[in-house]
Amino acid sequence: MDLGNDTPESLFGASLPAHLYLHVPFCASKCAYCDFASVAGASGDLVRTVFTGMRTQVTRWSLAGFAGVLDTIYFGGGTPSLHADEIVRLLDHVRDHLLVQIDAEITVEANPDSLTREVVRKFAGAGVTRISVGVQSFDDGVLRVLGRRHDSRAAWDACRLVTAAGLDLSIDLMCGVPGQSITSWSETLARAVSTGAHHVSVYPLSIEDGTPMQVAIDAELLGEPDSDLAAEMMVLAENTLGYHSLGRYEVANYAEDRAHESRHNTAYWLRRQYIGVGPGAHGMLDRETALVAGLLEFDDQTTARVRYANASDIDEWLVGAGDTQEQLTAEQAAREDVMLGMRLVRGVPAAQVEAAGLTRVLESLEEDGLVERECDSISNSGSNWRTTRRGWLLGNEVFSRIWMGE
Repeated sequence: MDLGNDTPESLFGASLPAHLYLHVPFCASKCAYCDFASVAGASGDLVRTVFTGMRTQVTRWSLAGFAGVLDTIYFGGGTPSLHADEIVRLLDHVRDHLLVQIDAEITVEANPDSLTREVVRKFAGAGVTRISVGVQSFDDGVLRVLGRRHDSRAAWDACRLVTAAGLDLSIDLMCGVPGQSITSWSETLARAVSTGAHHVSVYPLSIEDGTPMQVAIDAELLGEPDSDLAAEMMVLAENTLGYHSLGRYEVANYAEDRAHESRHNTAYWLRRQYIGVGPGAHGMLDRETALVAGLLEFDDQTTARVRYANASDIDEWLVGAGDTQEQLTAEQAAREDVMLGMRLVRGVPAAQVEAAGLTRVLESLEEDGLVERECDSISNSGSNWRTTRRGWLLGNEVFSRIWMGE
């Protein structure tokens, strides 16, 4: 059921999970770089069985009686846009069983080859507010290297369908692809801006073990990605998108303004509780919520936070087996809070860093030119630690040192 903005948080509990992630594990084919939990070319029977299981899982969460008023709902994958009718039915089921804010951000991931006018119409009619299109590139040669099913024209047409329907458009782009030139990347950025997207995500290619791209590189059929060139492309993206009023607000994400920042992903970076539904989906709950959900068998006072992952194997997930969880102590949770918060351009308040016992770690990172401390321009109170340009490009080093506390 949809609830208005004036719903009193105290009635339901402001600390309850307000974010829902639903993982749709199906795609038409696997891309060359993909190691996500997904199945290519699944039969209709398997698709129906999994969506039935996802509705059942939503019902179970609703019966637990603790889910908060949902502020964001996110359908990821896989390729959710392949199964629009099932997505609409699942979204209706969520609304029937959980409380949803009337202005909730509802996002569906889509690939251009599966995003037709009819699919967009169905999503808009069901109350989807935002579509994230996996463009990756507007260069056909780069798309072939990535093993994408669409070409640049299909990507452009898909973006136009989204904006024509009045939905918020977010597009994903990938840089550092073998054979990708600065000229090609510049043209992709220009085309991205001209789509009218209010949000753009930019990711450097990551080569994962066991993927077709890794096999091709090992066989010397494809060159190794150039990390220096990828960094140059990331800087070019920041400059180009920023010039066109798409400011970077997180490591890989750009938005026209605060209103168009991804509320769902920001919830991750701000350590908000969220529920994961579907095979391979992840969730994160505070200790008290995890106890009610049955994720903790006893009230272990050393546990402050529980991260869980549903089984990625569909057969295991259907029978309720293979789930995993990680329990964090209060000290670990505090370090994680700082680590994730440092992904944001605005950084983390110095008081929070000190409370987590990480001031010396941040000072060491400052000596290495990876972070800096400056006045918080948003609240104009105290100061924030944030990454420098170099720290942004070497984020993995920053985050690992914070997590290790050294």
